[in-house]
Amino acid sequence: MIDIALNLASSQFDSDRADVVERASQAGVTQFLLLASEVNEAEQLVPMAESFSGAYVTAGCHPHQASTFQTGDRQRIAQLCAHRKVVAVGECGLDYNRNYSDPSVQRDVFAQQLDIAIELQKPVLLHERDAEDDFMDILAPRLAELPAAVLHCFTGSAGSLTRYLDAGLYIGITGWICDERRGLGLRKLVPQIPASRLFLETDAPYLLPRDLPQKPKNRRNEPGYLPHIYQTVATLRGEPLEPLIAQIQTNFQQVFLNEIFSN
Repeated sequence: MIDIALNLASSQFDSDRADVVERASQAGVTQFLLLASEVNEAEQLVPMAESFSGAYVTAGCHPHQASTFQTGDRQRIAQLCAHRKVVAVGECGLDYNRNYSDPSVQRDVFAQQLDIAIELQKPVLLHERDAEDDFMDILAPRLAELPAAVLHCFTGSAGSLTRYLDAGLYIGITGWICDERRGLGLRKLVPQIPASRLFLETDAPYLLPRDLPQKPKNRRNEPGYLPHIYQTVATLRGEPLEPLIAQIQTNFQQVFLNEIFSN
């Protein structure tokens, strides 16, 4: 199984980072996409990824940190993307839910990162919350020039899902789908996502699935809980688990590792 959103640089993993990856491996999670929230973090993630054979990295700036983005960061992202372990630009996008960075700054930094991805022909790992129209205004004119675009941690409406799928985006689903309070709408939408456009993720250490049979006392999410999300999604879609695992492996290889299959 593949976790396309793991925040391994989080301080919550400082005391047992290698153990977290080992537990995930034992649970059947063999590949990870380590998300960068800003460029300094991306630089920290590269040596981490080199320590774990199945780990890959994004390089970019989350909308929360957009106000920290500097002119020289464009070149730093480009340099990082030359590394074999850096497979996407991001996490980038817009987040108007909290507006930790001014919306106008978020829009500018988002556009810059999309342009970097186009220049380098790298896929983008996207974030959007409460900003759909502005997000698409910036993204849509560039989609034809991007090799791929993955919207991670989708929790939106049926209309938003249709809009994003029609635009050609891949959709990442987290343990939000395991939340009996907030995830009910999403549970109804997951069967509508074509398997060839689906990714699954933990977004660990955040978004611990609420219906885990045994929850950790520290409430920290880990990639080792990804199989629970896979099984939940397979059940909701009414399909066997193994074909779902195989399809997401193919999606990952095609989008992030540039491996194209004849089938």
